[in-house]
Amino acid sequence: MKVLVEKCKGCGHCVSVCPHGSITIKKRKATIWDSCCDCGACFRVCSESALCPEENPAYSFVTCESCPVRCKIKEGFLGACQRYRNVSAKLERVTPLKTFDDVESIVGPDWAPAIRRPLITAIGAGTTYPDCKPAPNIVQSRVEGVDVVTVVTEAPLSYSGLKLKIDTDLSIGAEGAGIFFKKKRVGHLTTEEYGSKILSLGGVNLLTGSNGMTIAKLITDLANRQSAKLRIEKGSEITAQIGSAPIINGQVDGVMRVGCGSATLGLFAHIFKDVADETIILDSHLTGLFSEHAAGQYVGAKPSGVSLKFRKSTPGRYFGDHGDGWGGTSIRRPQDIISAIDMKIARPGLKILITETTGRKASMFEVGDDGQLVEKGMTQSALDAIRELSDSCEESRVSGIYCGGSGGSARAGVTRYPIKLTRAVHRKEVRLTIGGAPAFVLPGGGINFMVDVEKIMHGAFTWVPTPATVCPIEYTMTLKNYLEMGGHEEAIKPFLRKV
Repeated sequence: MKVLVEKCKGCGHCVSVCPHGSITIKKRKATIWDSCCDCGACFRVCSESALCPEENPAYSFVTCESCPVRCKIKEGFLGACQRYRNVSAKLERVTPLKTFDDVESIVGPDWAPAIRRPLITAIGAGTTYPDCKPAPNIVQSRVEGVDVVTVVTEAPLSYSGLKLKIDTDLSIGAEGAGIFFKKKRVGHLTTEEYGSKILSLGGVNLLTGSNGMTIAKLITDLANRQSAKLRIEKGSEITAQIGSAPIINGQVDGVMRVGCGSATLGLFAHIFKDVADETIILDSHLTGLFSEHAAGQYVGAKPSGVSLKFRKSTPGRYFGDHGDGWGGTSIRRPQDIISAIDMKIARPGLKILITETTGRKASMFEVGDDGQLVEKGMTQSALDAIRELSDSCEESRVSGIYCGGSGGSARAGVTRYPIKLTRAVHRKEVRLTIGGAPAFVLPGGGINFMVDVEKIMHGAFTWVPTPATVCPIEYTMTLKNYLEMGGHEEAIKPFLRKV
């Protein structure tokens, strides 16, 4: 990396993003130190174009191929990720490969085999109220030679909600946008995950608000696999049913992407190289340009002279935008993604394939004598490539994660000392299950859990007009631990079915 001193204003933005302190500001000018690996983070944030990569560096280096950044690592120094060091012109991983034995103490113990499954579930158990009473069912049996106790209750949880995962590449609304059901706000659109949108419904603040009862019933219905029509503020209308494909603006969206635009190029590089001279994968997050991409270069793709409108991340990878066009971008005509074609590099007859990550849409273009694009029919090899891409996609579906906070009566009904139960759950001395299904307990304080509702019997969730959702919760532990934490010994009943 080099500094154009006359342009540098010493603002310090470059220093703030430099991965390992290779830049300092002296006398309001940036100085580059030997540890610089040309990762490019600094010049991408420089508003004055005062920093730029060196075309032909005078120093010796090894180019790291571990990610698209392609750091130029000098002898004795690290790359931007701090993982690889140049040692005698070879890259070595700084941290040696670990076995499970090396990390076992950090990972922590697993549940003992005897307590991995509840003796009974809480489905149909009923609820004991108020908190001071024992749970409605506390049963004991012997499992693998160990005395085991399961305590169950159907707990009303005001601290609860549902995360809906909607598999779609379509743009459905802006992050943070409100979600409405029957004209009532019931949640918000949250982050996007790999080929999916996440909808957050409920939570204590909404459940205790003016629309609480509507929300409690909605969460219950969705968790019990019923369908609901939701509207995203300034966005799409979605008909969601857990286990089924989403219906977005009246159309079934049945296909989930195989990968982002960059990953798709990597996955199918061996196919695309024989289909066209250039391939562009349109994607709202990372649009891929084959000839520039590391995968294209790996299989021998030649420069095409094609430039894209989107902002470059790293070679061959461009940050997309959001819209109702191809690949969830704003591009409605595929050729509009191309900003320019350099005819010093390109040639008449150059073939360009443009498609989406799902392969649902695809077009073939050819560069004319005047440098303009002419749409051509898809060749058989292009059709075969798109078919292979499409066949590698998964079916889109709606999934649901129920989230709850198991405090109050859900703990007091188990033991006279609720803090002991909380600590035992986090130590994995007590197994928390929901309707028999394994739950993930969030680290930190309290017993906050998440569970895949598709692993729970239909109809297991209910609600009460406090308002709150009602969730079947089981705590399974050894009899010894149960008594030590102040369990309700007088309430234990034998479980007679063979375990």
